[in-house]
Amino acid sequence: MAELKKANVQGMHGEQLLGRTQQRFFDVGAEGDGYVYPWAYEVDFNKRAEFDAKDMDTRGINSQIRKLMSEGNGTIVVHNPGARHSLGVGILNRLKLYFEGSLGYFGCGLLDGPNVHIKGRVGWSCAENMLAGTVVIDKNAGSCFGAAIRGGDLICKGDVGARTGIDQKGGTIIIGGRTGAFSGFMMQRGRMVVLGDAGANLGDSMYDGTIYVGGKIASLGVDAVEAEMTDLDVSWLQRKLKTYEIDAPKDLKKMTKIVAGKQLWNYDNLEPAEKKLVL
Repeated sequence: MAELKKANVQGMHGEQLLGRTQQRFFDVGAEGDGYVYPWAYEVDFNKRAEFDAKDMDTRGINSQIRKLMSEGNGTIVVHNPGARHSLGVGILNRLKLYFEGSLGYFGCGLLDGPNVHIKGRVGWSCAENMLAGTVVIDKNAGSCFGAAIRGGDLICKGDVGARTGIDQKGGTIIIGGRTGAFSGFMMQRGRMVVLGDAGANLGDSMYDGTIYVGGKIASLGVDAVEAEMTDLDVSWLQRKLKTYEIDAPKDLKKMTKIVAGKQLWNYDNLEPAEKKLVL
């Protein structure tokens, strides 16, 4: 068996990884068109289209977005989305998409590639299962924000509800305000940044990943523990917050860093009495 080497996981800490690495490297020149789906539309970001969704239903709005993409529009602006549910979902294309208003439940789920800006609020489960791209919300978000996110950057500049980043598998979630209970529940990879307070049971049963909190934490969940903030953490936070024009706390090193205690990694192999001790 090949010799195992230390791998830098998420750029924040190093540990001995067992089994095969999931890390992939790409050569832009060699890959060519390998970054896009074969059915993806060729769009020009300088070609812009706008439409008013006031009198349209969800299917009509999503169909119009796809129609405009098929015509080569790389920048699309949707006026008056009216907080309808399931808008902007399943877009597997490079695109600049702007919603001039609020979205309902399940907005912008299953994305892979677009850059979305929502100039309002969003309901439950925004950007669920996002693979790549960015989603920025100017105001508040509901519960299950970024559920099962796998990649990309998801930013809410206001407060969010409970269970933020539940089952997070990668990517970055940034909260400008507070987050509710059970945020980071069963987190597996990625990073979560909460500049305000965090509710009860933060990081409950997290397997891996990193959570940064600028305010108070009501309580930590099972197997979530504090870790030391490093200069690398501070440098990454400064760069990431600056990218999205979010005011960083004066002393980032005073933020609380939460990681997995890794006592549950072999949970299924524990005896009943041992499981009681862990829980």
